[in-house]
Amino acid sequence: MNKKLEKLLQNNTMLWRGAQVEKVSQKVFPTGFSALDAVLPSGGWPKNSLVEIIVTDWGVGELQLLLPVLLASTQQARCVVWVAPPFVPYAPEFLNQGVLLEQMLIVTREKIKGSELWVMEKMLRAQACGIAMCWPIHLSDKATRRLQVAAESGHTLGFVFRNKEVRSSPAALRLRLTATTKGLQIDVLKARGGSRFQTVFLDVFA
Repeated sequence: MNKKLEKLLQNNTMLWRGAQVEKVSQKVFPTGFSALDAVLPSGGWPKNSLVEIIVTDWGVGELQLLLPVLLASTQQARCVVWVAPPFVPYAPEFLNQGVLLEQMLIVTREKIKGSELWVMEKMLRAQACGIAMCWPIHLSDKATRRLQVAAESGHTLGFVFRNKEVRSSPAALRLRLTATTKGLQIDVLKARGGSRFQTVFLDVFA
């Protein structure tokens, strides 16, 4: 293969190359959990991408899972935006964990009146924040694809939370979280540039 073409393919994380997938290098944020990093492509949350997190009930441990990357982002003076969260974040606990509250912006559902996906897309594209998180009521494949493209163009890490599982999604990474007696069970449903259908258990409350 032409060397220039080979280099172009290796630097394009949009492509899946079968047996050569280990050669593809992605820029990532460490999750803060070595067991999870071990099953994710290149060892962490993919930068400039959209991550879809599916939970059966809010509060199973999804925020504890993201705490290390939220902490890192705020301490690097990178804003974290919450778009239409289903609850009011408990500020004292985040402060106790070292998260800088002045770097967090909360956009409530009442203020945006059903425009959460529009706000999320703008935040992802703006290059003004390190992480944008959204809890949409409805999320179509078309809307997910727009958010994925927005994350890539804005060089922002995005998380969307759903409490209903769908068969497929354009998101770069899809995880399903389940609370069990072994800890938080994380099933990798999709991982661009890596293997899916892997499971890891984490004690996120330790």
